[in-house]
Amino acid sequence: MIELDTASDVAVRPPRGSRLRDGESGWRRWQAALDRVNAVAVLLVLSDALALLGSIGITAQGRRSGCAAAAVLLGIRACAGLYRKRLWLSWLQDLPRSAGATMIGWGLLTGVLLLTSGDTEAAATTGSLVLVFAVTGELFRFTALTLGRWARRRLGRCDRCVVVGAGEIGVALARTMLAHPEYGLRPVGFVDVDPDLDRDRLPLDLLNGDLPGLLTRLRVGTVVLAFSSVHDFPSADIAAVVHRRGRTTLVVPRLFELCQDDSKHERLRSYPLVRLNIAPTSRPTWWLKRVSDLVLAAAALAALAPVIATCALGVLLESGRPVFFRQLRVGMDGRTFVLFKLRSVRTGREDDSQTRWSVAGDPRVGPVGAFLRRTSLDELPQLWNVLRGDMSIVGPRPERPGFVREFSATHDLYWARHRVPAGLTGLAQAHGLRGDTSIAERARYDNYYIANWSLWLDVKIMLLTARELFRGARPRATGGSDAAPPRS
Repeated sequence: MIELDTASDVAVRPPRGSRLRDGESGWRRWQAALDRVNAVAVLLVLSDALALLGSIGITAQGRRSGCAAAAVLLGIRACAGLYRKRLWLSWLQDLPRSAGATMIGWGLLTGVLLLTSGDTEAAATTGSLVLVFAVTGELFRFTALTLGRWARRRLGRCDRCVVVGAGEIGVALARTMLAHPEYGLRPVGFVDVDPDLDRDRLPLDLLNGDLPGLLTRLRVGTVVLAFSSVHDFPSADIAAVVHRRGRTTLVVPRLFELCQDDSKHERLRSYPLVRLNIAPTSRPTWWLKRVSDLVLAAAALAALAPVIATCALGVLLESGRPVFFRQLRVGMDGRTFVLFKLRSVRTGREDDSQTRWSVAGDPRVGPVGAFLRRTSLDELPQLWNVLRGDMSIVGPRPERPGFVREFSATHDLYWARHRVPAGLTGLAQAHGLRGDTSIAERARYDNYYIANWSLWLDVKIMLLTARELFRGARPRATGGSDAAPPRS
């Protein structure tokens, strides 16, 4: 029996400490990191770089202009996905994409030269460089892909994978991987609660235990989600667990016989597979998100300091001290942190902020408190949480530990929201899901955000949030929470 162990993902953890490491330490962490290196991509980048160096030498291009042309060409080819991780190492399949990227690079370089300097001789020299690179680069690329296939077949440079679903399709996929190691996958076992075939007829072992432990113990880098005979098999939960651990997820699509090739589909012989995006926190651009969080939060705190001081004075005059409200919330990896807000509810004898969902209509909420909550000004101190690293500008809104446990038990994939840091605003809030709104719908928006994260999506959410605020804030449930759960 396979166990997901999703409960551990939302368990209350110490507020300060290291991130989860799947039990890996020392050499095992380095070994796991090396296993996930895209060796083929490294080989393709090196082959293009060598081809560019040769082209610069052949055309006698100047050092500065040659380096600029090389940077542009490599950048465009990277954006075109020519260095992506892939199963099918086919030179012919990628030839149109490669030729198109080279043509775009040539057009961009030539256009910039003619517009900035009008030097037709330099433009012609650059055109010669691109032409030589187009020929030598494809020769180098053909060699690199051939070498990659050879290394997979002869040297075993394959990604260890688990096939989820021991039905007809899952078994066929495993046998195809075993027969064709040039696709870069080496299956180590099946995961299924009720396989269609007897265990002794399966080409690989049926694995038992908790999935996160299996990923670590067997050094699994890829999980293939096939079809299971169990009607309510938790495929989405498995995909979220694998995503959170930073592994690659390949999914057999429904009606796969009719799927056409595109940028989202891989090919394992005659079987199409959809490659899901890796975890946002594993991407290089995630560091840019953190840097932008620090810059924006510091600038906003400096600019809004008079506003925060005015609001604090209003709270002090209405209900006295304390001015700031501290509350325990759950962030990334289920870790708790202290969230700061301007107090909008008068203090009472008993602190029920961790267990009481809403105090709508409560006489403890005065005019100042109601105004702060209606305009979301009470949330401004959370900019300090962003600077501390507890939160991000954009991300799923954090909730209190007790409600996290409750919602994780009653709403599908609510726990999966904690794969990224919590945020001041999120995709759900940008679409008006504040106040007495559906928790299930908010979870769907948050998981959509994680699956489709990009820096542009963060910018879009901030713009949509500003639009919501300018339209007029909606009344919120006046308590410690940001949204009231639908009660049945």
